[in-house]
Amino acid sequence: MINHYSLQWIEAWCQENGWTDLFVERRNNYWAFPPGCVMPEPIPVHVLRLIKAEKGLTFEERLWSTSAVIGTIFAILVTFWFQSPMPLVLAFAFNAVTVAQLELEEA
Repeated sequence: MINHYSLQWIEAWCQENGWTDLFVERRNNYWAFPPGCVMPEPIPVHVLRLIKAEKGLTFEERLWSTSAVIGTIFAILVTFWFQSPMPLVLAFAFNAVTVAQLELEEA
């Protein structure tokens, strides 16, 4: 599973907006105390999407995307070298898993 949000991005937003004591309940599910509240609340989904739109891809997402591109190029070269379609089939499978992991979960 890929983290779609960087913890530093969420911490910066919390500091700017007065939210305190940020913690991660589970992957991509962030909680903090809003200003003046005594119970933690989840960081709103629209805020997470706004942060994502502003900041772009995380390091982990860029790493997976780059490895998919490099793997595909390597598979093309190996396919021509061995005259076999199997490297392209494996690259397709890897790319399918990568794209599925890059999808944002609906909350």
